Amino acid sequence: MANIILMILVLLLLIGGVGYSSLSHLPSSIAPTPQSVKHITSKPTITATVSKNSSPLTIENMRNKSYPGSVITIEQTLSAGINYSRYIVAYQSEGLKIYGLLTVPIGSKPTGGWPVILFNHGYILPASYSTANSYAIMIDPLASAGYIVFAPDYRGNGGSDGTPLQPYISPVYITDSMNALASIKKYKDANSQKIGVFGHSMGGNITLHELVMTHDFKAAELMAGVVGNEAGLAQWWDQRFAAHSIVGNDLDTYHAFEKMIEAHGAPSTDPNYWNAIDPTQFLSFINAPVQIQVGSADTEVPIDFSASLKESLQKAGKNVDYNIYPGADHNLAPDTTSAMATTVAFFNKYLK
Repeated sequence: MANIILMILVLLLLIGGVGYSSLSHLPSSIAPTPQSVKHITSKPTITATVSKNSSPLTIENMRNKSYPGSVITIEQTLSAGINYSRYIVAYQSEGLKIYGLLTVPIGSKPTGGWPVILFNHGYILPASYSTANSYAIMIDPLASAGYIVFAPDYRGNGGSDGTPLQPYISPVYITDSMNALASIKKYKDANSQKIGVFGHSMGGNITLHELVMTHDFKAAELMAGVVGNEAGLAQWWDQRFAAHSIVGNDLDTYHAFEKMIEAHGAPSTDPNYWNAIDPTQFLSFINAPVQIQVGSADTEVPIDFSASLKESLQKAGKNVDYNIYPGADHNLAPDTTSAMATTVAFFNKYLK
């Protein structure tokens, strides 16, 4: 079949409003704090010629890609938590310096090392993402429960190198998270055989990709995740664009997603292309227990995404737990503390 031209827009690190995974309405402990960032002064574009089977977004191609990671280097020592140390660290992903938050328990290290949680954060305006402060309300319960928590920024977020490209149009955030996984497995205090993964919102999409790419995770938490199939994602982007609720990096992502549809047709008209890049089509690969948690009043991401994934996992015979919090929002508020306690109990069951 002749090659199909796929124009993938490279997204600009814009100054704009906060998108669907904004944490601005939560307490200040989770709200992003601006820090020094590398600003992009022009908007480059990448034109790629790909066939249906050569897209870098296909699950097959992402599985076959190398994720070597690197040594984790401590860049800054932060104030400690109640029973854990906190550091801003850096590692390498495709030649880029990516920052992240690393927490390490204080105390006697278990035989084999501390269990680990790879923490995939959701969308916050990339220029406003704070390595040290964003998502503290979710990271602290995990860190204080005796886990090493490694929360990579992703490229273009906070002070990290590179251009921010969301996982619906590019594999680069998934690449950065997979390289974070490879890096933390090498860390001297980590137990590489006891690694769980947590994904909130956009981070849920990244996590779902990883679950169909690797068996390194022994448990996975998906909280208010963008985990719908490609047809559902297309409808979600259209609805948000029509409601004028997206700006900046989100708006760039919408336009790039529309270019994919122009090039390949809608998921309903060319399922072969879209199915190849859709992690929900590869659930049979998953072998880790999965916990899904959502708020019934989430107005940012459809809770039907999570409900449908739960049903698909059950049909595939997978170990899945599903909790819905009546009246809770996208960040599970006002039940965030309760939801995180449930998350800790879930990880304790499979990682301790």
